[in-house]
Formats: sequence, C-alpha cells, structure tokens
Amino acid sequence: MFSKLTAKNSVPDEIKLDPERIPQHIAIIMDGNGRWAQKRHLPRTAGHKAALTTVKEVTKAASKLGVKVLTLYTFSTENWKRPRTEVEFLMNLVSAAFDIFMPDLIANNIQVRAMGELAALPPKTLAAVNRAIADTQQNTGMILNFAINYGGRDELVAATKEIAAMVVKKQVRINEIDDKLLEKNLMTASLKERANPDLLIRTSGEKRLSNFLLWQIAYSEFVFSDVLWPDYSPAELKANIYEFQNRSRRYGGLKKG
Repeated sequence: MFSKLTAKNSVPDEIKLDPERIPQHIAIIMDGNGRWAQKRHLPRTAGHKAALTTVKEVTKAASKLGVKVLTLYTFSTENWKRPRTEVEFLMNLVSAAFDIFMPDLIANNIQVRAMGELAALPPKTLAAVNRAIADTQQNTGMILNFAINYGGRDELVAATKEIAAMVVKKQVRINEIDDKLLEKNLMTASLKERANPDLLIRTSGEKRLSNFLLWQIAYSEFVFSDVLWPDYSPAELKANIYEFQNRSRRYGGLKKG
C-alpha cells in the first residue's frame, strides 16, 4: 500500500498507462509550498501562489486521463494555527483562484464541489466557493472536490453525532448502525460509489496522513512523492498513476492465480 516515489528521477520518457485501470478517485495532500519558497529565499506566500498553477495543470491532466474525482486537501482545520497573515493570504488566494480557474473548469466540463466546515470560512471565501459550485453544477465531467477547513476526525465526530440523533429520534436502531450508515453521514456521501479514493498522493516527501479522509482511505494505495507541490506536474501525476497500476489490490484477500 505504501510507496515512496521520487518522481523527477523516476518518470520514464514515455509512460504507457492502462486506460482501463485509471484510478477513479485520486486524493492529493498538496504539501511543500513553504519549503519551495524557502529554497528560493522567498516568503511562504510565494509558494502558495505558485501552487495555483500546479492545481490548474494537474486538474486538467487528471480530467484528460479519465479520473472521475480529484480531491485536493486545500486547507485543514489545523491550518488555522498558522500565522494570521498567512491564513488571511490563503483565504484571499482561494477566493481569487476560483475566479481565475473558472473559464478552464467550464471549458473542461469539470464540476466543483467542496467539503469541510465551510460555514466557518470568511464570507468572501465562502461566497467564491459557492459561486464556483453553482457555476459548474451542470458540468458532467470530472468532479474537482476541494477539502477546505476539513479534518478527518471532525468529520467522524460529526457523523457520529448525526447517527446518535437518529437513534434518539428512533429513526434507526442501534443494531442497524453499520459502515454503510456511517458512510451516508460522511462529507463524501454525495460522491456515492466513488467516495473512497483509489489512490492517495502526498507531495514533498512527508509520510503522514495529516487527518485527511481517515475513514475513506482504509484501502487506498499510497504514493509519497519527493517533489514539492509547486514543482509537481502532469508528468509526476502520470508517474504516480503508473505506480498505482503496478500494484496488486487485494482488499485483505489473496492474489488470484
């Protein structure tokens, strides 16, 4: 399940992917913006700004490859602990990004969705998120799912509270609580059969989940890339998918044959 891939040194000149085995849902922990800026003696905000180009290019590449859902860890519930000026910059950047990307999203038939404690976002940021969702809701291509002010533990606690309330209201019995009921109360429920990522990618060489999709990644394949997110490219994405396609996914069973 785990693999470390230094993509810049591992991408063959011509990777041939099996179009029948493209991961339906890819989730990415976009990491390394600050270190990218530090290496260039720039403020951390420069790394976040450079990351926008990567988001745009990787999104288009994933869509063209046939990925159905791309979930990007955009801002975690823990990120509020960062310096106030950096948080404010990130919130304003999210607002601007949606407006900048909109023509490309529409041109590529990409539908925007978002999950997390969205109501806690600054009004300007929330308005931009809601506008992007509304403007692309008729698109029928890949779903670009932003995890904004999202935390996996918070998601599980919220789902537990919802189910507890259902029990109190006698809408469900305790012995009827199962994994399917829990999944119906998670933030990924609207993704239906594609709620659980086939492939989880984390950039920058760090090997942590950082409170991301803790339930949904139970059987995801993990690839850890050394490439800092602003340097990540469609070529690296293709290499990571190639790595995925060379795995044997057994879901706890044994390999056939």
